[in-house]
Amino acid sequence: MAEEESGDAIRPEFPTGRVKKIMKLDKDIEKVNSEALFLVSCATELFLKLLAEKSAEVAAEKKRKTVKLEHIRIAVKRHRSISDFLLDSLPLPPQPSDAPAKDENRTRTVVDKVVPEGTRRIDDFFRRPAKTTSAENNES
Repeated sequence: MAEEESGDAIRPEFPTGRVKKIMKLDKDIEKVNSEALFLVSCATELFLKLLAEKSAEVAAEKKRKTVKLEHIRIAVKRHRSISDFLLDSLPLPPQPSDAPAKDENRTRTVVDKVVPEGTRRIDDFFRRPAKTTSAENNES
């Protein structure tokens, strides 16, 4: 309450419109309450801050200045509560150098795990939509 009186209201760093759009990807959610939007935004910030700090610690342990995917995977594995839901969503580690090189332009499948019906992977949200042809537009 003291923060509201002094004018220093807590504001999430993430754009609320984008967070709301992500929340509404769930077919069961029709409306998003402003308080729920605020809480999800703040919780997401705290989670990402924790993940970034733990990943940076792993990178420092390995005497690296740059946090890489392997550091994030190790940080996630160290925290059971995080690894229970996040580890399956992280991309697989790179293949050993003796494996044949893959096509760089092709996106790689993260995990061939069966997901419940109606569930989308978070990386699907960030992919650019496929361009439609004029024939497809005329059919609509």
